[in-house]
Amino acid sequence: MLEQPTFGRRLKELRVERGLSQAALAGEEISTGYLSRLESGARQPTERVVTYLAQVLGVDRSAFDTPPSGGSLAQALSIATSTDGDEGIENLIAVLGQVREEAPFLRWQALWLISRYWQRRGRRDEEQACLEKLARVADELALPELQCRAGSQLARSLRSTGEVTRALGIAVNAYQLAKGAGLSVTDTGGALLTLVSVEAEAGRLPDARAHVDELVQLVEGRSDPLAAEALWSAATVRFRQGDHEVARNYLERAMKELDSSVDLTLWARLRLAAASLHLQSTPPQTERGRACLDEAASALALVGTPVLRQELLTLQTHLAFEEGRYADARALHDQLHSDELRLTYRDQVRLHILDARLMLLEGREAEGIHRLKELGEQARQQSNIDLAAEIWRILAESLEDASRARNNAGS
Repeated sequence: MLEQPTFGRRLKELRVERGLSQAALAGEEISTGYLSRLESGARQPTERVVTYLAQVLGVDRSAFDTPPSGGSLAQALSIATSTDGDEGIENLIAVLGQVREEAPFLRWQALWLISRYWQRRGRRDEEQACLEKLARVADELALPELQCRAGSQLARSLRSTGEVTRALGIAVNAYQLAKGAGLSVTDTGGALLTLVSVEAEAGRLPDARAHVDELVQLVEGRSDPLAAEALWSAATVRFRQGDHEVARNYLERAMKELDSSVDLTLWARLRLAAASLHLQSTPPQTERGRACLDEAASALALVGTPVLRQELLTLQTHLAFEEGRYADARALHDQLHSDELRLTYRDQVRLHILDARLMLLEGREAEGIHRLKELGEQARQQSNIDLAAEIWRILAESLEDASRARNNAGS
């Protein structure tokens, strides 16, 4: 069986053993970018490509086969939880794919770890499939804590891909389960965090406001990652309601109260969120946005994941646009699209909006306007009301600017 990411690791081993660069192995048959994604496990190999790679490497096709991992799920879990790197998780994926009859508690643990692994890599399809299985196992076990955690994570994943309607139902259920079972502050707070994010994405801002106020009250007096995320959520809701000053205050409190030694990744994510807020303000606060991005970049050099690095590059693209550095913005935008986008649905849409605005500035008026219309309709169909409204506003302003330019040219 040719399973990823094991195939990619074996491919890289064979290439390095022979002293070949990626370009040399790729040759004229495939691109180096595609080869890189094969080695990282991001792409599944086709039979034609496997045959080609085996020929260039001088090996039989069987050299790529995934060997039986052996051992039980319990053994694989022990290795995965006691290893800092990803090899333990990758072995766990292989073992879980082979075992059939295992204790549901072990299967739940394995799926939880694997879903986190896919989340860090921005592999949203794999993460979502894993979380669907996790939720089914949690229901089988009928433990409220596990059902709440699985439901909350699944709803978050669905929201990130734009499946807001389904995410909302699952998020409401997880929250009601936490409240009804009297679960811990951590579980109830986690369920509320998810519910608020989904409600905000669905444009149900009054509901999101009520639930985020409940969340902030729930974590009052705490100074931990949950409290920081609660303040971040409050900032997001207030910003979408147009209360930008209160939003900034909430986010500044979150950044001030969370020490980088507690959670450096969340520390960096808060600064990315602050940069996004500054750049979306009217007018954009580019200096403050740049300062936040510089801080985040320093932290992400140490703890950056593929997703976080793309989020940083995306915000740097928006910053270049707002500063009037349109050529830089186009170059950064194209750099982002040279690889598979791992951004959330909302961030991808905002990047597409920027692309359309660059088209208008580059004289590609018809193409840019058509793109904005498509994005607006897609957002409407996905029930992202505030995002759709933002797109239609930009489209109206663009049409007005184009009309004014034509009138000026005619006179």
